[in-house]
Amino acid sequence: MQHRKIVVVLKGYPRLSETFIAQELLGLERAGFDLILVALRRPTDAKRHPVHDEIKAPVHYLPEYLHEEPLRVIRSLFACLLRPGFWRALRSLATDIRRDFTRNRARRFGQALVLAAEWPEGARWLHAHFAHTPASVTRYASQLRGLPWSCSAHAKDIWTSADWDLAGKLSSARWTVTCTKAGFDRLKKLANGNSSVHLSYHGLDLDRFGDFGEARKQHDGSAPDEPVIVLSVGRAVEKKGYDTLLEALALLPGDLAWRFEHIGGGEEL
Repeated sequence: MQHRKIVVVLKGYPRLSETFIAQELLGLERAGFDLILVALRRPTDAKRHPVHDEIKAPVHYLPEYLHEEPLRVIRSLFACLLRPGFWRALRSLATDIRRDFTRNRARRFGQALVLAAEWPEGARWLHAHFAHTPASVTRYASQLRGLPWSCSAHAKDIWTSADWDLAGKLSSARWTVTCTKAGFDRLKKLANGNSSVHLSYHGLDLDRFGDFGEARKQHDGSAPDEPVIVLSVGRAVEKKGYDTLLEALALLPGDLAWRFEHIGGGEEL
C-alpha cells in the first residue's frame, strides 16, 4: 500500500477484549505506517492491556451521540456541503435509510461528517475494523473525502448485518479481510465476484510469552492426583462456543483424570 498515512476507524478504543486489533495496529506501526485512530465511542473498560501503551498513534474521538455535541456536528455539515462528494454520500444515506430507517443510521452519517470535516492532514486512506457501524461511518467518510477505504470484518458484524448492507460495503471497499473461514465464505458469496475478499487468521506475538525453563510434566490423565488441566480464557457468552467445549469434555472417558479451568466472566457462568 503506497498510502503510508491511514485513518483507522474503530467502534471504541482502547478495548480490553480487542487486543487482537491492537496487536495488528502495533504491527502496522512497526512496518512503517503512520496511523490516526478514530473511535466512535470513548473507552468504558476499567482496565487497559499493556499493548495499547506501545501504540503511538493519536486517538480522535467522534461524538458518540450527535445531540451531545450539536455545534460540532453542524460545523461539520457546513464544512462538507461544498465538498464534491457530499451529494454522493447523501445519496448513499438516502438509499440506506429506505432499508434501515433508524436513528443509528443517521448517527453514523453525522459521525462521518465530523470525520470528513476534521480530517487529519496528509491521510489518504481509511480502514474500518468491523463491518457494521465502523464500516458505515468509514464508507460515508470515504465518499465525502473522495478517498479509498478497506475493511477488516471479524465476527458478530458479519452475521448480524443485513445482506444488502454487507454487499454494499463490499462493493464500495477496495478490499475486505476477515479472520475465519466461515466468515470468508459468507463475504465471498455476498461479494459475488465483484470485490476483493481475503482470509487472514489472527496470530499471537509469541515474544510476549516468557520461556518455560522447567521440565514439563507429562500428564496423560491416568493418575487422579495429577489430572490433565484444560484451560480456557475468554468471555462466557453464547457466541464463544463454550457449550460445544463442555459437550466435548462430557465425551471424554470416565476413567480419564482431567480438570477444566476457566478464566473470565460472562453471562453463561
